[in-house]
Amino acid sequence: MIPYGKQDINQADIDAVVDVLKSDFLTQGPQVPLFEEALKNYTGAKHAIAVNSGTSALHIACLALGLRKGDWLWTSPITFVASANCGLYCGAQVDFVDIDPQTYNLSINALEEKLALAEKENRLPKIVVPVHLAGQACEMRAIKTLGDRYGFAIIEDASHAIGGRYENDPIGNGRYSDICVFSFHPVKIVTTAEGGAALTNDPVIAEKLELFRCHGITRDEKLMDGPVPGATPAPWVYQQIELGFNYRMTELQAALGVSQMTRIDDFVADRQRIKAEYNQSLASLPLTLPYQMDDAYSACHLYIIRLNLNEISLSHRQVFEQLREQGIGVNLHYIPVYTQPYFQKLGYIDPHFPCADQYYAEAISLPIFHGMTDEQFDTVVNALTTVLALQASAIKDKDKEKE
Repeated sequence: MIPYGKQDINQADIDAVVDVLKSDFLTQGPQVPLFEEALKNYTGAKHAIAVNSGTSALHIACLALGLRKGDWLWTSPITFVASANCGLYCGAQVDFVDIDPQTYNLSINALEEKLALAEKENRLPKIVVPVHLAGQACEMRAIKTLGDRYGFAIIEDASHAIGGRYENDPIGNGRYSDICVFSFHPVKIVTTAEGGAALTNDPVIAEKLELFRCHGITRDEKLMDGPVPGATPAPWVYQQIELGFNYRMTELQAALGVSQMTRIDDFVADRQRIKAEYNQSLASLPLTLPYQMDDAYSACHLYIIRLNLNEISLSHRQVFEQLREQGIGVNLHYIPVYTQPYFQKLGYIDPHFPCADQYYAEAISLPIFHGMTDEQFDTVVNALTTVLALQASAIKDKDKEKE
């Protein structure tokens, strides 16, 4: 089975992890700060806090921005559930904004309309989480403008997007957001096996992120609460000043991340090449190819097509299953979050997100990953061409018979 995505591990990656195994530190050593430094150097952000998953990064990002019971968090419905769950973890309520029919990212028009209505109803969001689906940035300048007007904070969910660019700047630089979150799961652009990071330019937010990452504990005297015995604290003194979590990244993960970051531009360039070849090879088939914004350079985490179902005789599911039967590990990113049973129980019984619903009825993610061979690429293209071209031809023949 050709997977839709996979990690690329070379000998340098292996050596980096083995070196840590032979060292004195498996956790809380020098590798995590080195990885955080690599992230800052690459993106231009002033602070980077590495954690054990992208989900953890989203959670502490919400906590650092003060999200709590009675607040609202809005995000895209076409995302992994973590983009919404992070709000629920804080006791907040979650709502969704329909997607743009071209980019599949959060729609600026839908966001503006929803904000205007929410202002009248006194239920404006405290946080909006735009998701850079497939690695292409949302329209962050417009979202920031709305954030300034309506007073909400912005967490970029860039789990798909490290290595991408927006307005010629690296995604993660924080120009249009309070916090940017990355994921380093094995199918992502770079991997730390499991892992994530939260990046910010605000030193106060950075301090809070660090606290929430590690039990809410500090050894920094200026952050301590109340009098500390002695002129200076004893070397063993620490204080828990927040209810934090054990979301630390291990040295093994960080070492792998440091090594992977040396190849990030190669990873993205290879994905861009595969995307361009897909665009050329699939152009004549009855489907919609991914849309590319002029002011964005996608990290190409996913290659998402949409079936023109009115031009083929197979259903969405039949196309999906036929590709799987031929060894193509297609997937669907994502099931609209509001359709999940847990969210249905929260009251999302009949939400009105027509673009998200239509997307879900047509979308399929094709394999794309660094190191994908020409043979694998040809196998995917040939299988999809066989399934769709024959079906499209059958429809045309039926139309001629009617004439």
